[in-house]
Amino acid sequence: MAGQDFWKYCTTEEIGRTLRTFDLLKGLDVPEEAYLPCLYTVSNQIETHYHPVVISKKSGGRRKLLVPDALLRTIQRNLLHHVLEEFQISEFACAYKKGTSIVDNARPHVGAKLVLKLDIQDFFDQITWILVYQNAFPGTHFPPAIRKMLTEFCCVRDRLPQGAPTSPTVSNLVMRPFDVHMGEWCREREIRYTRYCDDLTFSGAFAPEEVIRKVRGFLQVYGFELNRKKTRVLGRGNAQSVTGIVVNEKAQVSRAYRRKLRQEVYLFDRYGIKTEEGPKNDEKERMRLLGKMRYVLSVNPEDVWFGNMYKKWKVGADSRKRTEEMQSISEEGGVAMKARVNEGCISCGACVATCPEVFRFDENDLAVAYADVTDETEAQAKEARDGCPVDVIDLEA
Repeated sequence: MAGQDFWKYCTTEEIGRTLRTFDLLKGLDVPEEAYLPCLYTVSNQIETHYHPVVISKKSGGRRKLLVPDALLRTIQRNLLHHVLEEFQISEFACAYKKGTSIVDNARPHVGAKLVLKLDIQDFFDQITWILVYQNAFPGTHFPPAIRKMLTEFCCVRDRLPQGAPTSPTVSNLVMRPFDVHMGEWCREREIRYTRYCDDLTFSGAFAPEEVIRKVRGFLQVYGFELNRKKTRVLGRGNAQSVTGIVVNEKAQVSRAYRRKLRQEVYLFDRYGIKTEEGPKNDEKERMRLLGKMRYVLSVNPEDVWFGNMYKKWKVGADSRKRTEEMQSISEEGGVAMKARVNEGCISCGACVATCPEVFRFDENDLAVAYADVTDETEAQAKEARDGCPVDVIDLEA
């Protein structure tokens, strides 16, 4: 509290100067005299800067997003890169962090006697304005007026919206005290713990009821509840799946997934896509299967069959791409623009909502680019790239 009392001596002019150091309007052509009025106006009318989007998930169900407009999204991206990313995320959090993936969430649990999987119900919707205010913008770092404004930029209708580029990182900051507390509690008992967004995983030799009671009690302090329907206790006799990856003996995509994919790859490699006119080697289908093989190999790089097929197809794809580019340059003086979603996608859905003609979810609820960028979709594709909170979208000629 003593540190927070310091802010009572902070003047209005000092608050204004501090806000400018965050570069929240970087990239926008806003005159100096309108800089602070613009920020205050947006923060006071936050709901008018969102529009709802409902998208279907490949795995089934629908995801409801609240997507910010260009002005608010720019403010949020600057807030993310200039402020939020400066704060440390818990070592136990594996989602929404650059350089981490579902594989990092699964590997600590390989070979465990017991795996306990828990799920936080309505995760983002349960993260309230006050939780963001207290945990993402602590009083030791920000004066109350700035804390309030920055919290407004991250919330709408007093909740954390799915679809805003700040929401993933904010959720990790809100959950950091829980992660640290649970991680230390588990470490003392030789239990391994990881969290991937709302999925909590515990493994080792322990009494599941004790862990569940501990988790439930601490989550209630936040106003969270466990989704009892998704509680799973998996012994070695079961397929111990963690965020879609089997961890009984080694990290591996499920046998059923690999068998189905191997069949798809074999048939496509031998016969292509069958149409009324005969077989057809469709490049989009080839790229889709290459993406699936890349996912299998990211989990288990030692998979020989998929490794060999991936190398064979990748060499062919690179050769065809160079040929197509040369033809395009010769005939039209330019090349078509391609979109690519690199490793590190956090499944926020912002690109899918912004440009569904180019981006969609795959079977693992990760975003993929399934179509080339056309003249009609170029503006939306660039908007999706610029709105990606973890900068994993490339557009290239």
